[in-house]
Amino acid sequence: MPRYVENLRKRKPTGGVRVPNRGRRAYEQHGYPVETRVGDEERLLKRCKGGGYKVKCVMTSYANVVDPALKQTRKVKILKLITNPASKDLTRRGVITKGAILETELGQVRVTSRPGQDGVVNAVLVKR
Repeated sequence: MPRYVENLRKRKPTGGVRVPNRGRRAYEQHGYPVETRVGDEERLLKRCKGGGYKVKCVMTSYANVVDPALKQTRKVKILKLITNPASKDLTRRGVITKGAILETELGQVRVTSRPGQDGVVNAVLVKR
């Protein structure tokens, strides 16, 4: 279900309804944000302007974790979402966004990528 475009549906200063003289263009269509959660791997391909594609991560169970002390990156299983400082509601629903704190096999990590747009969860080790 697409959202409304701002200037196509407005009222006149008198309060009457102004009928839009055209429909919605393809570049005005709004895509709802993809909310990444912990679960079986699931990706979404979305066509972009110019014919390219964006890979969006719907569900994931692994994260690429960087250990700053050892300067190594490892693919690690995500156990659970601890907190999401962006919103209490996102924490309650288990949505992973940039800045979220996850519990993994290595320890607590902070997400540094945008999984809903990048298609992958990259993170930095915070606590062992």
